[in-house]
Amino acid sequence: MLRLPLIIALLFTGVLCSQGIVCSVEDRNVFNSKVEAIKDLPNEAAGTLLVSVGSTFLGTPYVAGTLEIGEIEQLVINLQGLDCTTFVENVLALSLLIREQDTSFDNYAKALQKIRYRDGQLTGYASRLHYFSEWIRDNEKKGLVKDMSIGLGGLPSGKTLNFMTSNRELYPRLSDPGAFQKMEAVERQLENQPYSYIPGKVLIKRVNDLRHGDIIALATNINGLDVTHTGIVFRKENGVLHLLHASSRGQVEVSEKPLLDYLSGVKGNTGILVARPIF
Repeated sequence: MLRLPLIIALLFTGVLCSQGIVCSVEDRNVFNSKVEAIKDLPNEAAGTLLVSVGSTFLGTPYVAGTLEIGEIEQLVINLQGLDCTTFVENVLALSLLIREQDTSFDNYAKALQKIRYRDGQLTGYASRLHYFSEWIRDNEKKGLVKDMSIGLGGLPSGKTLNFMTSNRELYPRLSDPGAFQKMEAVERQLENQPYSYIPGKVLIKRVNDLRHGDIIALATNINGLDVTHTGIVFRKENGVLHLLHASSRGQVEVSEKPLLDYLSGVKGNTGILVARPIF
């Protein structure tokens, strides 16, 4: 039985289009139009495919917090407004549809759940891959990406990830004691799963080793947090790397500045993590 707050949220933000999936009629229509836009894309190398699919989202508004609907964790589908992570997830999910030659809505929903949740299993708020370093590790286990950070000169971060439970007031779902305890358990598990990042000084020397379509995440010096932003490497015709991303400036775009210049302007940035699509 749906709880009242979820029913109210759905009246304003979407509808329950099938059991466990929250979307709107408009988003279903956007999905159909997106399938039309990508159906004739060549089934090319994974990274190139990611950029081709991602480019169809150019101009899509940046909207934060689209997954925080109601009190019960559902698979939220929102293609009308994206944040940096949901942009990457949706681009990857749609790219998988092309690779599998199955562009049905059901297959898309399954792909999105597989990407967004630990081991592909939606079992509550804490099952979502909130920390992007774990997102990379989990999707590497699924055979979708390869963590390239160490291979590109990365170093152990040495960080303890506890930002969410240390800043509980920023995450309304964590007001529930059960969800909070489960998130604490996730963070304890992450203590035994260290991640690496490529420091800025190393990246300057290795930037040309990045590939068109690599997924990158911006490492941060914020205590308890691994990354603050993510996007897709975009190599322009002149060979210069930029970032294809859902920018908090307002929409999905290709960064005006080259990648290294863009990174240098991000407050608290210490380097990047790199996940190379291999599906």
